[in-house]
Order: sequence, then C-alpha cells, then structure tokens
Amino acid sequence: MAVQQEKKNITEFIRRLTKQIPITAIEEHEVYYLLQTEKAVIILYLPGTFRMETDQAVLHIHIDYDQLMSAGVKIINRLRGLQGFGQRIYGRTTVVARIDKGVSMAFQEEHHLQGALPGKYRYGLFHQGELVSVAVFSGGRIIHALGTNYRSFELIRFCHKGDTLVVGGLSKLVKAFVGNFNPQDIMTYADKDWAQEDSSLATIGFKVVADLPPQRFAIIRGRRFITIPEGETADYFVENKGSLKLKLIL
Repeated sequence: MAVQQEKKNITEFIRRLTKQIPITAIEEHEVYYLLQTEKAVIILYLPGTFRMETDQAVLHIHIDYDQLMSAGVKIINRLRGLQGFGQRIYGRTTVVARIDKGVSMAFQEEHHLQGALPGKYRYGLFHQGELVSVAVFSGGRIIHALGTNYRSFELIRFCHKGDTLVVGGLSKLVKAFVGNFNPQDIMTYADKDWAQEDSSLATIGFKVVADLPPQRFAIIRGRRFITIPEGETADYFVENKGSLKLKLIL
C-alpha cells in the first residue's frame, strides 16, 4: 500500500514537471523512474533505493523520494534553470552587497535544496533592487603548513532565486569576497547527484582536488540525518553519489 502511494506521489511530481520542461521519454522501473530530457537524464528513486550506475558521458541527476516530498518546488525550479527555461540575468546588470544573516537564511530556506547555513560572511546580488543570488562563506582558517599568513575559506552555500540564472553571478560574488578578505584559497564542494564532473565552478578557476565517496543518510519522518538522533529509528536509508572537493587558488 505504501509503495503504491509513493509511486502515485512520484507520478504527480512528474506530471507537474512536464508542465515546466520538455521530457522526451519516461520509463518506470521497479525502484526508480527515468526521465529523458534534452540536456540530462533525471532519475527519481523510491524510498530506500541506492544509486544506479550511470554513463558518465551523459549528465545524470539523481533525486530521492524524500527530496521530492520536501523540496519539490525547489527541484522543479532548479531543473527549469538547468534546462534553460528560467529567467536569465547577466551579472554585469547586478549590484553586489553584503547582506545580513536573517536575509541570507530566509533566501536559502526558500531556494537552496539543502536548506540554510549561517556562515560568517554573506553576499548577495541585486537586480533592479531584488535579491537574485546569495553566496555564503566561512571564516578563515590558517593553514600553517603553507605559511603563517595563509588563509583558506570555504564557499558553503550558493544559490539563485527560483529558476533564475545569473550569468557570471558566482564569479562576481567571489570577486567581491576576495577583494574584501584577500584569501589565499577558497574551497567548496559540488554534489555529484547533480554534477558528475567539475561543475560550472571550473569556469571561474576552481580545480578538483578530491573525489569524495558517497554519504549515507537516515530518513526519519521525511527528514534526513547524517547520524540518527537518540531515541529515534530510521525509516530507511539513502546514499548519494558523493561529492567533488574543489579549490580556487588565489
């Protein structure tokens, strides 16, 4: 009974998605659905299903059931942006500014698939007075092995508004941060569920320094946890494709 309802929920998500982007083929398998689009293959997994092996020559996007249920609108918006159907804005038409924690957290909660992180330094891009992109950075860490003045920072969150794509937006945000804090490097991570190679970060100078293994999550009442809270029991487990660690040397 539960499986039938889960399949019904996925079918409803697909119905909503097909109204937003062209899907050329839909395949229903025992534990996942496979959707073909012009630019990517989208795989929607039933609960407790682990990642299938895919052809690295083609972009595959892996989406778990709990994500569909908790962030369906965000996923559709991101897929619209990736497929080129969202609003396109050029970075040169935007203004970059520091933003406060409250504004940053609210924007991330609305638009980032993994939710919000406060970070230490927060920057936004404004287009005609509207906030359209946010980047969040950590505080600096001294890497003594590389020198007493060598400071490394982390880009811990970046997202656009809805299905908006700000061309050159991340580059503009990073340049503003570098101009303020003069880091020796900035590191970040790319989710391999959405990017199997070096992601768009490579276009602004980030290089892959590590290919990290899959991470396992416990799903409890639709929420995901890295460790199971005391007194709780996992409903099921999922495992992503891992992530790429990237670094921008300055």
